[in-house]
Amino acid sequence: MNRPRPLRAAAAVVGVVALLFLTACGDGGGSGSDPRTVTVNGSGEVTGVPDTLRADIGVEATGPDVSSALNESSAQVRKVTDAVVEAGVERSDIQTQQVNLSPRYTNPAPGTSGEITGYQATNTIRVTIRDIGTASDVLAAAATAGGDNTRISNVAFAIDDDSELMKQAREAAFDDARARAEQYASLAGDSLGKVQTITESTSGQQQPTSVQRDSAVAAAPVPIEPGEQTLTFSVTVTYALS
Repeated sequence: MNRPRPLRAAAAVVGVVALLFLTACGDGGGSGSDPRTVTVNGSGEVTGVPDTLRADIGVEATGPDVSSALNESSAQVRKVTDAVVEAGVERSDIQTQQVNLSPRYTNPAPGTSGEITGYQATNTIRVTIRDIGTASDVLAAAATAGGDNTRISNVAFAIDDDSELMKQAREAAFDDARARAEQYASLAGDSLGKVQTITESTSGQQQPTSVQRDSAVAAAPVPIEPGEQTLTFSVTVTYALS
């Protein structure tokens, strides 16, 4: 008659253990779990007309010794500098980029070493032209002043102040990312939460163009067409899902 009592006690113990197990499972699915997120990429593009042109203009000179080569290149680069200033460039927008001096050798016969026959000096300045309308005349003036030893390279258009364009591109990229995230959240049956992380990148400035100089047309204006420049902004955004 007393045997059922231990069975009832055992059942009570099992019920307590089950209750504790369910409580523990409920706590594990709460704030302690990793948040659910969605990560999307957004892009935005804006176009603007370049208002600045930058070009490296160099002169080369040769001489029988170091001094004569350097003196000749210095004299020529001064002529180029004065010419571009006269064409409308501010002196503060002219900067020396490179001064190089190297020996010139004879072609050695087999088994012998070449002999120094002279020296070649190169002096290069970077010119920033802030009035695109004068760029053609400025480059032509530089070529004429430097003569046949003029070298023009690294010509690139740029937008001097692109802060407003970048703001527009950034807004467009973020709006694109949010629209994508909202679509994914809707497809998953969730609501879009707060932004967790943002990573951005941009491209599109400093577009180089090729300018070839021919000594036969040194005084002729160099064709310059700035066209339009596209600034592209990309953003990666992670949103919480709820």
